[in-house]
Amino acid sequence: MSVLSQHDDVEDFLFEAYIDSVKHILTLLKAVNFKDNATCFATNKGLKVTVEDSKCVQASSFIQREMFQHYKLNDVQVTFKVNISILVECLNIFGGSATALKVCYQGYGFPLRMLLEEGGVITDCSIKTSESEEILDFNFSAANVLNKIILRSECLKEVFAELDSSSDLIEILLSPDPPYFRITTAGTAGDTKIDIPKNSGMIETFQCTTLATSRYRLSHVKPSAKSLAVSQKVSIRTDDRGLLCFQYMIPADNHTCFIEYCCTPIADIDDYDE
Repeated sequence: MSVLSQHDDVEDFLFEAYIDSVKHILTLLKAVNFKDNATCFATNKGLKVTVEDSKCVQASSFIQREMFQHYKLNDVQVTFKVNISILVECLNIFGGSATALKVCYQGYGFPLRMLLEEGGVITDCSIKTSESEEILDFNFSAANVLNKIILRSECLKEVFAELDSSSDLIEILLSPDPPYFRITTAGTAGDTKIDIPKNSGMIETFQCTTLATSRYRLSHVKPSAKSLAVSQKVSIRTDDRGLLCFQYMIPADNHTCFIEYCCTPIADIDDYDE
């Protein structure tokens, strides 16, 4: 048994958690590490780590409380901001699949403390934190969802691999009628259109109520490939504002974790030359 699993109350931490293998935590953090800073939310349900870019993109990793062998919270919610690039680097250098992890946060002005143990050797890392800033609330409610599909991640990986990387924008069309699901890019080599019929073996769920076409910056969608690479299934939803939401299902031993990736559309669809 790891010595890190022995808990005491010598220090008054607002948040404290222990997990016997850092492997899945590292996978989930790497998947949203496309910018340096992340906002962490610890609640009774677990830990959420959110990264934003240009107020247009938001990615959140959800780590359920049940994944931890020990999870203690001394407030309704504990929130802080941390450099996720440094956090991931520490876990990469000092952590392995057999490494146990204990994280502690004492409160505002204190660092995030990580204790990693493998083979009886303990590494103590402290990462500076700062006060969390208000993050975007996309208000992506089920009532506003127009279209939703669920497909195997392997399918979307193949689609993304065929897209023209020289394109500035990506267009996503969802419709109850043909072509059902179409992804389009337009680059230096011309247009690339990929159609996936609703009765394709790649699609598990197809719930589209109306024709909806929206365009997004390809540079805003590309970082979601990190989450896609480690996922098993992906849900794609669009709402009445054109907001795009990928929800990735990621297996983690006996648990299933989720990463949600939201992206705002281009404001004026006519800005994109046909």
